Amino acid sequence: MSGPPDDALLGPADIRRLAESLGVRPTKRLGQNFVVDANTVRRIVRTAELLPDDTVLEVGPGLGSLTLGLLSAAAHVVAVEVDEVLAGALAGTVSGRAPGLAERLTVLHADALQLREIPGPAPTALVANLPYNVAVPVVLHMLELVPSLRQALVMVQAEVADRMTAAPGSRIYGVPSVKVAWWAHASRAGSVPRTVFWPVPNVDSALVRLLRRDPPATTASRQDVFAVVDAAFAQRRKSLRGALAGWAGSASAADHVLRAAGIDPAVRGESLDVTAFARLAEAGSAVRLTR
Repeated sequence: MSGPPDDALLGPADIRRLAESLGVRPTKRLGQNFVVDANTVRRIVRTAELLPDDTVLEVGPGLGSLTLGLLSAAAHVVAVEVDEVLAGALAGTVSGRAPGLAERLTVLHADALQLREIPGPAPTALVANLPYNVAVPVVLHMLELVPSLRQALVMVQAEVADRMTAAPGSRIYGVPSVKVAWWAHASRAGSVPRTVFWPVPNVDSALVRLLRRDPPATTASRQDVFAVVDAAFAQRRKSLRGALAGWAGSASAADHVLRAAGIDPAVRGESLDVTAFARLAEAGSAVRLTR
């Protein structure tokens, strides 16, 4: 599938000119840091390994830097933008810079975290430069909302990328690590320098690749598993026996559930993988049913 000519992609001067024409000033509240480097856009699109028939879900397209690149590599792009001005301008930007790709774009003016359905063709890939303050919630919500997503490539704060991809036992392993692992296998896909953004953020960024997989086989619901995960990491320095006392009803009840799940009550939450948390939630449900 042919891409747009090089001059269709947005550079630093294009971004500033477009923002000025729209009266847009990037805001911290919305986590707006726009990509201004065309080579970075090409790299993200290349790393996403999209298929010609993919429908891409892009959250936070902003001024359209990445959108233009994605449209050249996929059959369709559904761009979800919470900023009314940016959402209203995106189709015009695409029509003006790459008119042959305009029909492949659908723009939704919406808060991604409030979406309950995605109209049109079922998205098969999520590719996005995500606002740092909502990156993990957006990823988890989209993986739940859109079961047709087979993969994702998201650009997030480097620290968040580390947490999303951390393995059990590591110092930074925690709630994001386990919840992402419920839905997908996560891995780092490269670092992104601060200088490719406007305004330049005071943190580093990284790409995270997600490959959809089946959740652990369990009779416990996802909500029950996530409740255990939240409780286990709410007090990281405590053993699971202590950390799960509130969730189970008492420390002795937590001890009983942990032993029923085949887990040492003295270990901490960071030692368990997502399968163990599922087993723990299942044991907790079974114990409550026998009371």
